[in-house]
Amino acid sequence: MTDNTAIQSFYAASPAVDLPHIERAEGPYLWDRSGRRYVDAASGPVVTNIGHGNPHVVEAIARQAATCAFASRTAFVSDANQALGERLAKLCGPGHDRAFFTSGGSEAVEASLKFARQVAWVRGERKRWKVISRNPSYHGSTLGALSVTGDEEIDDLFGPMMRQMPKVATPFTYRIPEGYTPQGWQEAAAADLEQTILREGPETCLAFILEPIGGLATGALVASEAYYNAVRRICSRHGLLLIYDEVMSGAGRSGAFLSAHHWRDAKPDLVVLAKGLGAGYTPLGAMMAPRDLVELVAAAGGFLHGHTYVANPLTCATGLAVLDEVERQNLIQNAARLGPKLSEILRQIMAHSPIVGDVRGLGLLMAIEVVADQCTKRPFPLEVEITKRIARLAMKHGLIIYARRTSHGKFGEWIMIGPPLNADEELLGEIGSKLQACLTDCVDELLNEGILTGGIQAGAELRHSI
Repeated sequence: MTDNTAIQSFYAASPAVDLPHIERAEGPYLWDRSGRRYVDAASGPVVTNIGHGNPHVVEAIARQAATCAFASRTAFVSDANQALGERLAKLCGPGHDRAFFTSGGSEAVEASLKFARQVAWVRGERKRWKVISRNPSYHGSTLGALSVTGDEEIDDLFGPMMRQMPKVATPFTYRIPEGYTPQGWQEAAAADLEQTILREGPETCLAFILEPIGGLATGALVASEAYYNAVRRICSRHGLLLIYDEVMSGAGRSGAFLSAHHWRDAKPDLVVLAKGLGAGYTPLGAMMAPRDLVELVAAAGGFLHGHTYVANPLTCATGLAVLDEVERQNLIQNAARLGPKLSEILRQIMAHSPIVGDVRGLGLLMAIEVVADQCTKRPFPLEVEITKRIARLAMKHGLIIYARRTSHGKFGEWIMIGPPLNADEELLGEIGSKLQACLTDCVDELLNEGILTGGIQAGAELRHSI
């Protein structure tokens, strides 16, 4: 018999975590072996965009598996590969006409970095190799993706194993540096990019990669349109490729297929997709690139990069079926419609909870930032492990959330809220009710332990506030 304790100590966030055993899933719900039902308020790690058990996708998987599950891309093309590439090109729009498929987001980010380097090499700009990114940021768990990730905790552990890339300021909208207005800080963040390029030497700078809507590192951060436009102008002025990491924000979650579509004058050169592209039914990521750059690299001998499962037929057929459902159910429009409703629910919770300091996001990619003091925006001490507490209490209420902190908590802690794109008002209400209850329980705990004191209303009084 398998030692379940050993398994949990490897995969769980802590060896002490006692994870329930999954039995089945349907739509936005999961059931454990005891029959208890959970609402997935974050679509796993913002993945299951169309919910669980979609019959069209399940049928497509079975049909392709029976026909041909795998064929190497070096020997064959497949109908599924071609159809998925064409569909993505249509959804992403002009300038993102070619797709390179991978097994997930980290691989797709790696592909974008290597592709950008090969473009520069073929163009004769062989001194260009530095990929600038923001601090904090998160772009994946492989060493190449980690080199452009801004996280002190990760750097402490894996820094000696990788080549660190230059980092620039992040355009925060909540906890901004003293002496700045939100607009002023975003202008300063854009200026920092240009100053860094000039300091490093424009001839050595290859690309700038950013998450247009923040994920793990910044909790659904959305900067101003002026910031994205400024970044686009700076990259164009100095010859850098602009890469949008839309692993979390893409595939319709923001209320547009690409969140890049919200800022028409800030078009990226390369886009990275994953998560919602396979929607939990298959490991799938993609790099979208313009035709002229792909043809440039192809003419020089082809893209010097690849993995075993790149563009395999089973994965591509699954991804195509997911996109069928995104379009058939009008899920992009639904995300746009429900985004303001989810934001309002979270803002009501913030108005009545002393430990919620901010609500931010776009479409159905939202986050609440958890603070010890709403007035000063002071985060909780690390040892409180505040978001882990909330996640534990949420599970007791049958709610699955996605909690995160970056750089040892230096930039705060937050909870991502991103239900499936086919959610409705009833599901949002259920998520809001359960989230309110677990936050109230958390306040009770903190009061009982003396962590929250002085002027904080008793948790029991908050229980009936909304």
